[in-house]
Amino acid sequence: MRERLTGVRGLYRAGYRSVLAYRADLWFGIAGLVIQATLTVVVWRVLYAGHDEVAGIDRSTAVSYAVLAAAIQAVIMPWQFSSLPFRVLRGQIGVDMMRPRSLISQNLAQAVGTMVGRLPIGVAGLLTGLALGGVQPPRSAAGLGLWVISMSLGIANILIVNLLVSMTAFWTLEIGGFMIVYRFATAFLSGALIPLWFMPGWLQPILGWLPFQAQMYAPLSIWFGTRDGVLGVLALQVGWVVVLFGLLQLVWRRAVHKVVVLGG
Repeated sequence: MRERLTGVRGLYRAGYRSVLAYRADLWFGIAGLVIQATLTVVVWRVLYAGHDEVAGIDRSTAVSYAVLAAAIQAVIMPWQFSSLPFRVLRGQIGVDMMRPRSLISQNLAQAVGTMVGRLPIGVAGLLTGLALGGVQPPRSAAGLGLWVISMSLGIANILIVNLLVSMTAFWTLEIGGFMIVYRFATAFLSGALIPLWFMPGWLQPILGWLPFQAQMYAPLSIWFGTRDGVLGVLALQVGWVVVLFGLLQLVWRRAVHKVVVLGG
């Protein structure tokens, strides 16, 4: 057990250090998010000029949501969220598959390390929002606790979906275009760009049942107390994590078969 945990910790550290290895990129990320958070506060306040509420949401809640979404997105939705496609392209995947830890656990541990390494970027955005008075605290200690649970489930959701997308590299070596489409689609469908409460009425129920809303909109709606039936929201998040992990196992088994076939 100790050896297995040591292996996972090593992969976690590799993901963490991969972020710190490019200090300039990290600093540019921090500067970029500070600018984004500042513009977000300014733009949303201008959009709400002369309006107390839009779609039942007041200005301070909308501004705070936008800032928090940008800060969280910078941490949990990195541009390069997995090294798996590159290792498949370079033929290094065979080495990974021979390790004592499964390829799934290797990539998940590395992804968690990458997220932790990017925390300074998210913290910079959050501090900027606080300095500009654009971030509301949770409405209660219980709400904060529920948000932590929901955000953890949201992170689990996105880690699994990211790995599912990365595994398409087993069938097509060039997935750069697909990743770009996936990234922007996820940002939109998860509520990271636009809260679901601003979506058309006919579209909200559809997006509310998709797995993407569990990544960002569900945790933030709990933070601001804008959704009823919190236990139902958490249950839906848990359900999607279970379903997606089962799908991940299925795709992984097919990927192993593909590698064996390609290898003769």
